[in-house]
Amino acid sequence: QVQLVESGGGLVEAGGSLRLSCAASGSNADFGIRSMHWYRQAPGKQRELVALISSVSRTTYGDSVKGRFTISRDNAKNTVYLQMNSLKPEDTAVYYCHQSPSSWGQGTQVTVSS
Repeated sequence: QVQLVESGGGLVEAGGSLRLSCAASGSNADFGIRSMHWYRQAPGKQRELVALISSVSRTTYGDSVKGRFTISRDNAKNTVYLQMNSLKPEDTAVYYCHQSPSSWGQGTQVTVSS
């Protein structure tokens, strides 16, 4: 069983930046071969995919964050990152880390003020 712990959320003004981290611990011997994902969920909305990074560091982004967010991974540290730039109020949500196939973190709140 792998445990995922997100950090780096907070309150930021529109146009600002935040960097989220997700550290994996526990049964993470295969961290390097697992795809890692960031999802987010705003109040009253469905959880949506923000970004994913494959085991070979191929990346995919949701349309709403393309060009502003960057996902990366450090397999030596069992950690995945989400660099968020040019933040908008509509980016406000709880951000979750997910490791395929079924592990989720507890989430970290990101609030962007206008």
